[in-house]
Amino acid sequence: MARAVRDWDDHLGRRLRLRDLHILSNIAQWGSMAKAAKHLGMSQPAVSEAIAQLEETLGVRLLDRNPRGIRPTIYGDALLRRGLVVFDELKQGIKEIECLADPGTGEVRIGCPEFLADGVVPAFIDQFSRRYPAAFVYVVDTPGAREDQQLRERKIDLLLARLPGNSVSELEFDVEILFEERFFVVADARSQWFRRRKVTLADLINERWVLQPAQMAIRPLIDAAFRAHGLAVPREKVGTLSMHIRNHLIATGRYLTILPGSALHFNAKRWSVRALPLDLGINVPTGVVTLKHRALSPVVGRFIECARELVKSRAATSWRGAMPDVGSLLRRDTLSGTADL
Repeated sequence: MARAVRDWDDHLGRRLRLRDLHILSNIAQWGSMAKAAKHLGMSQPAVSEAIAQLEETLGVRLLDRNPRGIRPTIYGDALLRRGLVVFDELKQGIKEIECLADPGTGEVRIGCPEFLADGVVPAFIDQFSRRYPAAFVYVVDTPGAREDQQLRERKIDLLLARLPGNSVSELEFDVEILFEERFFVVADARSQWFRRRKVTLADLINERWVLQPAQMAIRPLIDAAFRAHGLAVPREKVGTLSMHIRNHLIATGRYLTILPGSALHFNAKRWSVRALPLDLGINVPTGVVTLKHRALSPVVGRFIECARELVKSRAATSWRGAMPDVGSLLRRDTLSGTADL
């Protein structure tokens, strides 16, 4: 280990250049030195010489040549993977410098599942864009197990997700819980169930359910809620992640579903749905996930600050976990059809 450090200080650190890594990356991308040279505006001999010097410096062959083109060797792959991190950090540094000159500009790339995209995320974005109108927000749908991969590949700056239960690792990611969210049994606002004076989960067990697929993190919590009432797990008629499909089916009046309070708070009137006066006992932490040891640009930090402020505001008390009793809340707000949860 000590010798490797000395070699870096005495030899590699002075000879290894970012320009050479950039050339290697372009060759890997184009699969040809000639094409890479044309793209870089260099001569092919200059490109070949740069790679030869890089291979001599490292003492390994970085590229394999065959009739179908050029591909990185295992050593080239290892160097390119690390090189991507270097270039990403440099880009972040340039963005940070730009934002320091004008803190209200820049880009925020957000990953979130569809349930949050139909709930708190638009409110976060609206609050942020009112304060920083020159900033740009880009939202990426991150379904299921692929959500953390978007962070690893640096395609997004932050992930808004329900926690725990996803695949994030404390060794790789920083996690900040913003709030706990309650889940509710939901039906069409004109459903027969709202004409009953009392409804229990047992009454609903054989209804037509639209639920999240079994592999989703929220599903075990839903199943556990039914078992806690001494009931078997409902057999859904439809399993889907799509809010559009869910809303269309609920609108027929023939189906029930389970939704988070934030989705109801922001959409109940538009979707014409209401929550039944049942307490499932499901409270799920929701938070911000970022890549550990990765510098965030100031504009991303400002977005997270806006999210924190909105969650702490009085306007958010109706969809966070610390809500008033669901029965009294429904009697006060949802009999008018707004379902302000």
